[in-house]
Amino acid sequence: MTRTEVARGAAVDRSADAVPARARWVPPWRNPWRRPYVLASITWLYILWSLLPVLIAVQFSFNNGRSRSVWQGFSTQWYCCAEGSIGEDPSLLLSLKNSLILGSVTVLVATPLGVMLAMGLTRWRSRSSSVANGIAMVPLVTPEIVVGSALYLVFVNLYQLIPLGRPAMLLGHVTFSVSYVLVIVRSRLHSIGRDYEEAARDLGASPMRAIRTILLPLLMPSIFASAMIVFATSLDDFVVSQFLFGDASNITVPIKLYNAVRASPTPALNALATILLVASFLAVLLAYFGLRAARKRGGRSALEDMADYG
Repeated sequence: MTRTEVARGAAVDRSADAVPARARWVPPWRNPWRRPYVLASITWLYILWSLLPVLIAVQFSFNNGRSRSVWQGFSTQWYCCAEGSIGEDPSLLLSLKNSLILGSVTVLVATPLGVMLAMGLTRWRSRSSSVANGIAMVPLVTPEIVVGSALYLVFVNLYQLIPLGRPAMLLGHVTFSVSYVLVIVRSRLHSIGRDYEEAARDLGASPMRAIRTILLPLLMPSIFASAMIVFATSLDDFVVSQFLFGDASNITVPIKLYNAVRASPTPALNALATILLVASFLAVLLAYFGLRAARKRGGRSALEDMADYG
């Protein structure tokens, strides 16, 4: 090969390497590293579509007139101090009071039970422990209408000493709420491990003292988060409460909204729904901060702790 041919070959190689950027341009739909604009747009459209009815309902709770479809100006009259408002309607106040009492008592009962169950299942080492874990998760995967109808039949036919009303509603809410506490607290127990507790035992602490002084402070953010989730779930529950509420003196906010929306509703119902929405949102927000505090202590996210649960 002569020097001229070698020079020509080198020139061809340099020209191939110097392909202009326009020739190497890749269409956006073929670039795997592009920003997911389409997916992000669909996601935001779905979020807006889901929130739009809620925002409209909240808006008309501040309507200056009785219409729930025509905006007549801003006013807070449907919250207090006007005829037909929440503050002046005994039935609305009663439903709000029942929901808050039922949610609070459910938290006080379900949270300790769920914590004790989580600690017990974490320490249970046998072949039957996996079966017990699966049974404890049944309320989470069972449809609410099945749980509600089953509890209704049990209280009416078997446990007749427990009357329909607040006692039956409390037991029903505790039944499906314990599983939420179990999942959150047991996942946190898996991430903590047994090292801290065993170190306290080596230093002379009794089992109960090690749990009280070492384990419970580490679990406190997760316990608080699970309590807030239980409270929000109890406030929003309709199906189980509908089966077990008994008479009108035990009616809760979701049942009141369902029964009154078919009549001639006023924006007072929107105001009642807004209060329920704000209470549930605050509970979930506090639960988020609780899980965030637990993550800072353990250095792991709640999702990673949940993954260890299985």
